Amino acid sequence: MVGVILPASVGGALTNIAILLAGKVPVNLNFTSGAEAMVSAIDQCGIKTILTSRVFLSKANLENVDGMVFLEEIRKTFDAPKKLLTALKAFLLPARWLTQRYVKTLKPTDLATVIFSSGSTAMPKGVMLSHHNIVSNVEGITQVIKFTPKDRIMGVLPLFHSFGFTGTLWLPLLAGFGAVYHPSPTDAKTIGETIQKYQATLFISTSTFYAGYLRRCTKEEFASLRYVIAGAEKLREPVVKAYQEKYGITILEGYGCTELAPVVSVNMPDVIDGEEKQICNKSGTVGPPIPGVAVKIIDPDTERTLTAGEEGLLLIKGPNVMLGYLNQPVLTEQSMRGGWYITGDIATVDEDSFIRITDRISRFSKIGGEMVPHMRIEEVINEVIGSAASAVTAVPDAHRGEKLIGFYSHNGMTREELWNKLNHSNLPKLWIPKRENLHPVDVLPVLGTGKVDLKKIKAMALEREQSHA
Repeated sequence: MVGVILPASVGGALTNIAILLAGKVPVNLNFTSGAEAMVSAIDQCGIKTILTSRVFLSKANLENVDGMVFLEEIRKTFDAPKKLLTALKAFLLPARWLTQRYVKTLKPTDLATVIFSSGSTAMPKGVMLSHHNIVSNVEGITQVIKFTPKDRIMGVLPLFHSFGFTGTLWLPLLAGFGAVYHPSPTDAKTIGETIQKYQATLFISTSTFYAGYLRRCTKEEFASLRYVIAGAEKLREPVVKAYQEKYGITILEGYGCTELAPVVSVNMPDVIDGEEKQICNKSGTVGPPIPGVAVKIIDPDTERTLTAGEEGLLLIKGPNVMLGYLNQPVLTEQSMRGGWYITGDIATVDEDSFIRITDRISRFSKIGGEMVPHMRIEEVINEVIGSAASAVTAVPDAHRGEKLIGFYSHNGMTREELWNKLNHSNLPKLWIPKRENLHPVDVLPVLGTGKVDLKKIKAMALEREQSHA
């Protein structure tokens, strides 16, 4: 395994390709997760060599690590005669000969990469994905979206993110269209300008990042986009409405997991032919599963398979299901049920196979003997405060087992105003955090993937509790 510490960029893409052509396994290390998590990933993979860039390390304020090899130094070894000879070989020699000469023979089931989970709730674990996992996922996507050589994807998600690795690196390469990269997913101004300059047609990002682009990107900059897809976290309704009003764009929500290489489902634009209409996009859902992927809902307690519309635990089966967790066979076994991957998400599937994610098992609190879903509370808070975001967690409580703590981007709203409006909402009283447990913040902490950092949110809640103890 060879480590990679590079942003979403042409250099990052070429480095991953080169490692695979050499018969090695690229592991894109999450440079936003902190030193402890990155060292853990390096140790788990037994990585001895890390390909990176001095310029990037300086800009990202990262320290050198033993085993680093710098692209700037490698590039100096490519003189003009070597570049010319390589170009002539690529253009003149048969592809089969080049493959036999330069590409290591691998099986579809061989390891293609290890992607470490974001660590939003615990220490990251390594997800092993095979070549078959990734290629089958790309094939499923291309059966849903018909790409042409004129398409261009705007790649902003980091390559250590599963959507970044499959969606912005291998999807355009295998489907045969262009890719444009920008290393910072939060640099809205440059991203808007780049989309316009290269006439990008496909954009994959997260709800949090899309909210940031609203303030800096113009309608003209986004005019070329055909598909704007959101994943990795729940798409907030205010963001959807704002994109429709400002850009005339419908954000299409999808769903996936690192363990599933990652795409499971995605909404698509409705198909209209005269008076005939096929519904391909349902608001509030993450779409139907892509071809080759099967889903089912079971009762979490009895494991009985549920029918359309019944809420339960979401299971996934298909060629995209991971090989397993690196060096953790027990954890791998616990995540599977007879070939089905247990997502940990609570969901419903309707009669048209559209999936609606309602919460995660790990994001429930048991208060007064009742299970309270954090995501549902966040949805109502977001509705109350508008386009801002919120995060709900829980801390131990001596009287009721747990108590809810909410953080929200205040958007000019005081905790008293928010608490009063929540009490006039349709939330059960038990689900509403106490007034003193609602905390306005300038911005919620996020991971490099764009997800809210739930581990940091929990730490913030515990810190506030201790300070008031």
